[in-house]
Amino acid sequence: MTKRRRHVRTIVLGVLAMGALVWGAVDTFEVPVERLWALFLQTLAAVAALIVSAAAAVALWVLLRRLLRRD
Repeated sequence: MTKRRRHVRTIVLGVLAMGALVWGAVDTFEVPVERLWALFLQTLAAVAALIVSAAAAVALWVLLRRLLRRD
């Protein structure tokens, strides 16, 4: 089996497992779908905030390195 095929298989199985978990939460524990969407959107917002803060930290790091190298 090629490396690419294993990678695709892993992604597909992960997505299917996540779908089964969401279905189980809705069906077994009667979690409202709206609540799951709200949690999903909050997660996306948190990830976006982490990405933005990491980009700001890298920009600051690069700026400081450039300023200190001039001396």
